[in-house]
Amino acid sequence: MNNKTAIIIPARYGSSRLEGKPLIVVGGKPIIQWVYEKAQAAKLADMIIVATDDERIFNAVKAFGGNVEMTSVNHKCGSDRIKEVVMRHPEIAYIVNLQGDEPLIKPESIDEVIKNVKDDENADISTLIRIIDDKKEVDNPNLVKCVIDNFGYAMYFSRSKIPFERNENKSDFYGHLGIYGYKRAALIKMTELPQSSYELSESLEQLRALQNGMKIKTSVVDFKPVGIDTKEDLKQFESIVANNNLSFK
Repeated sequence: MNNKTAIIIPARYGSSRLEGKPLIVVGGKPIIQWVYEKAQAAKLADMIIVATDDERIFNAVKAFGGNVEMTSVNHKCGSDRIKEVVMRHPEIAYIVNLQGDEPLIKPESIDEVIKNVKDDENADISTLIRIIDDKKEVDNPNLVKCVIDNFGYAMYFSRSKIPFERNENKSDFYGHLGIYGYKRAALIKMTELPQSSYELSESLEQLRALQNGMKIKTSVVDFKPVGIDTKEDLKQFESIVANNNLSFK
């Protein structure tokens, strides 16, 4: 049946700030395995696939019994890599783009992304946001902000502080978590559209979808993710694993 839900984890070896991070071992297992196991704990997915262009990552996933597929080395972003995998699988109707550097993502949050994109007929894409209480985070361009309408659909994403506070304390600030759910047709459409002007300005791929009239449904979650982009992020994750005794079993 062509109604399967797949969690696809794009993973590449090269990284400008932390090369080879999917294979860095923490608590007895590589980071990509931490992410894969969180995907396994989600209840609403039918299949999980790591999508990579690197044989080292391919072999590491095979070694822990994961499902992995090789993709082209020419993809510019994770969405294009995911699309290549999806086009091989006509049975996949819904897709979760789960980043390979989010080892502490909550399985129930993955399920929330799946639920929104499957149950909301108006949603092309779904994603997660969280309330930001820290002013430094609000002003940090590395944390993407989101404004939503009264029905939970994204109106805009920006690296800038949005909304601008002409009058203070009138609105919450939302930070974006980089996980997406797609209807199959929406993923194909977005990856085939040219880059939009807002996307090029902010370096945010989701703005391509919004600028072309696609609907992105959001859910507010109550956790702060630990994405691993730098050595400092890695040290934080190592500390969390050590303090919570989250070792390999």
